[in-house]
Amino acid sequence: MPKNRNKAADRDTQGKIPGRPGAEAPSLAEPVEPRDPLPPKPDQRGPGPFTPTGQPSGETAQTRAQGGEFLTTATGTRLPDTDHSLKAGPRGPTLLRDHHLREKITHFDHERIPERVVHARGAAAHGIFRGYGTAASLTRAAFLAKDVETPVFVRFSTVLGSRGSADTVRDTRGFATKFYTSEGVFDLVGNNIPVFFIQDGIKFPDVIHAGKPHPDREIPQAQSAHDTFWDFVSLHTEATHHTIWNMSDRGIPRSYRMMEGFGVHTFRLVAEDGGTVLVKFHWKPKAGVHSLVWEEAQLLGGIDPDFHRRDLADAIEAGGFPEWELGVQVFPDSEEQTYEGIDLLDPTKIVPEELAPVQPIGLMTLNANPVNYFAETEQVAFHVGHLVPGIDVTDDPLMAGRLFSYLDTQITRLGGPNFDQLPINRPHAPVNDMLRDGMHQSAVHAGAAPYRPNSLDGGCPFHAPDGYIEAPFPVEAGPRGRLAPASFDDHFTQPRLFWLSLSPTEQEHVIAAYTFELSKVYEQAIKERQLLVLARIDPVLCQEVAAGLGLPVPDGAPEGDPEPSPALSQVGESWPTAGRVIGIVAGDDLDAVRTARQAVLEGGMVPLVIAPAGGVLPGEGEPVSVQRTFAAARSVEFDAILVAGAPEPAADAQGVRDAKAGVGGAVDPRVVLLLGEAYRHAKPIGGWGDAQEVFDAAAIPAGAPGVVTGDAAAAVLEKVTDLLARHRVWERFPSTLG
Repeated sequence: MPKNRNKAADRDTQGKIPGRPGAEAPSLAEPVEPRDPLPPKPDQRGPGPFTPTGQPSGETAQTRAQGGEFLTTATGTRLPDTDHSLKAGPRGPTLLRDHHLREKITHFDHERIPERVVHARGAAAHGIFRGYGTAASLTRAAFLAKDVETPVFVRFSTVLGSRGSADTVRDTRGFATKFYTSEGVFDLVGNNIPVFFIQDGIKFPDVIHAGKPHPDREIPQAQSAHDTFWDFVSLHTEATHHTIWNMSDRGIPRSYRMMEGFGVHTFRLVAEDGGTVLVKFHWKPKAGVHSLVWEEAQLLGGIDPDFHRRDLADAIEAGGFPEWELGVQVFPDSEEQTYEGIDLLDPTKIVPEELAPVQPIGLMTLNANPVNYFAETEQVAFHVGHLVPGIDVTDDPLMAGRLFSYLDTQITRLGGPNFDQLPINRPHAPVNDMLRDGMHQSAVHAGAAPYRPNSLDGGCPFHAPDGYIEAPFPVEAGPRGRLAPASFDDHFTQPRLFWLSLSPTEQEHVIAAYTFELSKVYEQAIKERQLLVLARIDPVLCQEVAAGLGLPVPDGAPEGDPEPSPALSQVGESWPTAGRVIGIVAGDDLDAVRTARQAVLEGGMVPLVIAPAGGVLPGEGEPVSVQRTFAAARSVEFDAILVAGAPEPAADAQGVRDAKAGVGGAVDPRVVLLLGEAYRHAKPIGGWGDAQEVFDAAAIPAGAPGVVTGDAAAAVLEKVTDLLARHRVWERFPSTLG
């Protein structure tokens, strides 16, 4: 072992750098002394300690997990061996009577449950929601009262891909929150896009079938860049608004931590006095709304397909707890259910925040990772119909379909109607539901009369005078038929509103996204049909995409000239830098690396030291552990890069061993690639000492926007942090549309 290696320092015992797999450091040799199982890591927390009927159970993480020093069967019988099946002699046949083999293999064969048809790829975390009390005049919901703290479990997801797909595909993201309130479970099941492809739930199978891989070849996975998707949305133009959001930077978020959430539908809130208002729910991330650039997303699909789930878990483990404010746009509950001419029951429409500001009503903090992915993230069951007193649905026809579909889905996925009794789904309020039996019933119900009225059980359960009541909103009589209001026919005004609200840089990205996606379409007619759709949004958008596809620009003109909504743009504001990941390329000056690393930590960010080899950096003084080697590091996992010198080519800088090292030079070519990518992706870059040699090798112009040089690490980091607050240095690549 090298003299300078310090195992404790290498493991980062202070817990500043996330990524440790277990609660304790493993021994080099196989442990042989019996001991109890290790506890969860400090950043992990399981479901709340409640029984299947919502009673406090007093359980701990240890009492729910496996226990005891020794290996056992599922029924607790100790086993001396699990490596050899029962045989008739050393070379004889395996015996059918081997009960341990049968139990082990049979359970393994049944480990998987059906994955979600949509939102299969997900990541989740536990947290706390604290009400501000500002919603008191709007709703009687107890969890929104001032300073009430409610446990939550949040699951983020992609829509189209399977469980094994990549995180960074261009897709809509799910943002589903389970509130374990004192009045029952409330599920706010939304997306990171405030509108949806369709206006009526009956069309949901159609849009998903179109977006999923082609049924003959089962490709492409987790992508919309194919014929069936664009065939559907070009023919079904109510999807145009959602589609342009997907083609924008919103379709490839930088992180779940930096992603807005929307309830999509309009809900009805009921106040204590019975008064009602209509609202749209918004989640606003405290870290700001940021996205990847397209090349980053493509690189991450191969380099780290788990990028988003790793980012979320690492942030929580490092103590950088993600936060979102929950807010509502409030509208009068009028008979027309419209606002400023916008139909509030149309899920393909937004109400611009300039017309109806988002009013903050509470703060959510995610502060613990799950203990077990399957038991929690995979088995959590959301349902739009999980409501609490004070929150009601509306007659949105897409919501109507969801109210049926979610419940039906859980019965299939989770093996029966008792999915609410799984630990992650259990309410934190007493349950007396008169629902009995069924697959996986884990409650042991008492009493003789699961019906009401009854006298055999003393009349219990009784009707609750303060229980959930659907708001008595009048319904206008009309002819029966498969109908839609005339207001649903406007498919292009709001896509144009979105386009006009974007900065020139964001518009460039939308053009590039449409061009890329349609270039993957085989049928020429579908491309031409989609260009007809784009012509009705904006002539520049249509012209630029047509040029990229080598097709003529079709006739057509935009519909309407709406006022832009600046709130729809992600560019132009500054945001907190807490939780950002800073790569530090190590040079010869170990003290400068230490200084930079400590300054990054003190700024609430995560420093990852990049060096030729793992372990700790050579030199005297406090050891500095290495988190990434030149061979393993790529710019896409960092928000900014600091260069602490010009490292020479490392011993493994050989094309035969690492193709990224195939180009020679005075500086290690992997570092040159790292800096070149970071510059190309408009990330802040800083350096001191002889860092300019690295910048020269990477063809980064001296004095370029967002490139900071200086004599001291702390001063350089300060300027880089200021740049990082805007996420990227967009002026490095000015738009041709500006």
